[in-house]
Formats: sequence, C-alpha cells, structure tokens
Amino acid sequence: MLETLKQSLSRKGYRVFSRPHELNIVGIRAVSNIPDAFDDSLCVFYHDGTSWQFHSYPATTDPGMHYLRQPINGAGTAILKAGQYENCYGVGLHRGLYTALVQIRPVTVIRDFNKDGVLDFRSGHEQTGMFGINIHRAEQSGITKRVAGYSAGCQVFANASDFNAFMTLCQQHRAVYGNKFTYTLIEQADLPAAGAMAARAGGPAAALQHPLP
Repeated sequence: MLETLKQSLSRKGYRVFSRPHELNIVGIRAVSNIPDAFDDSLCVFYHDGTSWQFHSYPATTDPGMHYLRQPINGAGTAILKAGQYENCYGVGLHRGLYTALVQIRPVTVIRDFNKDGVLDFRSGHEQTGMFGINIHRAEQSGITKRVAGYSAGCQVFANASDFNAFMTLCQQHRAVYGNKFTYTLIEQADLPAAGAMAARAGGPAAALQHPLP
C-alpha cells in the first residue's frame, strides 16, 4: 500500500521526500464524509536510510458537528482543501496548551456556511490564509470516539498514543531538517481502485495498516 500511496502522490505532481527521516505526512479523506467520525487516516512514512517505514493512524480531516452547526468564523466553518502544503507546518503549541504541528504558512480552506451539519466540499467559497488549521490530538489520553468540538477544521488524531508517536517522529525530523513540515491531503478517491475498495471495506486506516515492503 505504501508504493500505491507514493505513486498516487507522484501522479498528482506532489513531492515525496526520501532523505533519511524526512517525513511525508499525508491525510486521506474518506469517501464516507460522516461528521463527527474519525473515519479518515493520517499516514506518515519516511526512509530510515535502509528501508521505508510507514504508519497509518485513525484521524479526522474534517470539522466536527459542533463547529459545523456553530461556526467560529462568520464566513463559515473551515474545511481544509485537498492539496500539498509545503513547509506550512511547524512544531509549536496548539492553542498554547500542548506541543503539536501548527500552521505557520497560508493554507486554503473551503467555507461551509449553511450550518446544516453536513460537510459541504463544494460551497464555492474558498479562502487562503492563516486559520490555525493545526495537526493535533483529541482527548489527552485514550481513544476519542466522536470528533465533536475537537476540530473546527484541524486535522485530529483519535488516539492520544498515536499522536505522541507521531510527535516523536516530528521531533526527529526537526532535529535534522529544521522546523518546517509539508502536509498533503488527498481524497480516498485519489487512490487506485484496489486501494479505494479496501478502504471502503475496512476504513482507510484498516486498509493502510499493513503496507507492502
């Protein structure tokens, strides 16, 4: 599955980083698009100097129901637009509370403004700027079942232990390459048919849990 993902990124013209311990951080947005569900995947892969290492974690790339119904921005709730955001993230404090990857350069969001609780990726309203679209965890410990108020557009890990492992990798990356990270968000539909079918059968995280060497 790792090779499939790498090929999908290359087909879209996105960079794949291959220097030792330089992270590729890729969100995969599920076709299900269920508000409040951690039904997406956040994948991290890198070359360790000998072979490729791959991790896939349950996450959400979408805002939760709380903010879909109660936007904190008058233009509407932010949904990160699929794309590759080069050097747009760095290690910092999420809301001043704990270490996470935080937005440091502009990204593009789609504004869902109708407050109907349904994710709207085709509202026609886009904005590019600094919106605090961070990559962080939900609950401080354990596995969070519902997104709820944990995302107003951020990319959020369901499992606190997964997030801690991810941040360990980020600190290793930062020690060698500095405090700049690229985040790439793709749609499940961007994967080849076999990968998409596997993802639909068991969810993106399940489909990518055991990649080929």
